[in-house]
Amino acid sequence: MTTTVPQPKTSLDPRVQAAWENYREDLRGLDGSEYERAEAEAWERLQAELFTLTDEAASEHSSIGL
Repeated sequence: MTTTVPQPKTSLDPRVQAAWENYREDLRGLDGSEYERAEAEAWERLQAELFTLTDEAASEHSSIGL
């Protein structure tokens, strides 16, 4: 008998997934001070992108259209 692990019913917006993948890619293979410097910049880009996506989603779902 084969068993399977149930998959979560929720999924991330593909744009959010892409933002996180870009963040991870920006840091791949780095270490030490090079990682520290790149991580701070990558984190700021990620946060800005996620904020933009959240703001877009809120605008799309706004019932008053502001």
